[in-house]
Amino acid sequence: MISYAECSARERLALLLDPGSFHEWLPPAERITSPHLAQLGVPSAFDDGVAIGRATLEGRKVLVAAQEGAFMGGGVGEVHGAKLVGLLQRALCERPAAVLLLAESGGVRLHEANAGLIAVSEVMRALLDVRAAGIPVLVLIGGANGCFGGMGIVARCADFIVMSDVGRLAMSGPEVIEASHGVEEFDSRDRALVWRTTGGKHRWLTGDCDALVEDDIAEFRAAAIAALDASKPLTLAALEEEHALLTARVHALLGDTASDNEAMLLWSALGVADAQRVPDLPVEVVRALRPH
Repeated sequence: MISYAECSARERLALLLDPGSFHEWLPPAERITSPHLAQLGVPSAFDDGVAIGRATLEGRKVLVAAQEGAFMGGGVGEVHGAKLVGLLQRALCERPAAVLLLAESGGVRLHEANAGLIAVSEVMRALLDVRAAGIPVLVLIGGANGCFGGMGIVARCADFIVMSDVGRLAMSGPEVIEASHGVEEFDSRDRALVWRTTGGKHRWLTGDCDALVEDDIAEFRAAAIAALDASKPLTLAALEEEHALLTARVHALLGDTASDNEAMLLWSALGVADAQRVPDLPVEVVRALRPH
């Protein structure tokens, strides 16, 4: 077993894809760096924190991007976002079996502010164009930095999300919520609370991810292979189904008072048996608890 969370972006690519098949576009040797960080005296990375390229997965052609959480928390800036957009636009020409996004990001890179926000919006548009063309976009989440902010929105725009039990997915990160509304609203140091409300088990039980796996590269690979044909049509019916899911979630919690166990209240309201035990249960057991 090799931990997905402990691997770097390029290690994940090497272990997840068919051996030796990854061909990187704009690698570090090209020295494509952010034009903004140097002006602020901030160190740059020659790939701007994301590796993109072409590969095969179980013999089928895929285009893939992997964000490097060790560089600025995987934050999206102008160049980082442009590389993701370029990859997605290339997919419209190459027609791969799927586009894989190995997401690990705290969201928009604050150093680049508006440039990063614009980049995320362009990634979302490009991703939806790829989906509209019938090419599935698969997002894998299991890095130490989670998938938050703009990248959290991007992930939920995809066809299929794979998460490990240690992965995290949300619009706002715990530290952001605490800074905005105070520790009484959300204590970012409470790791149990953080994982109850943003972790892979929670996202699986509430229908926000499509596959829950262990923190193991082999399990991520198997889930990605199984999802290669998981294209979901962009239709009004699909959107209404998503809205119905969100509405059911809101109604499930109406009338409950706030507490440190909001996630457990929601799990119980949605019909999950023994909700109090979920955080301590193994992944294979949690997979069977998801309400239908």
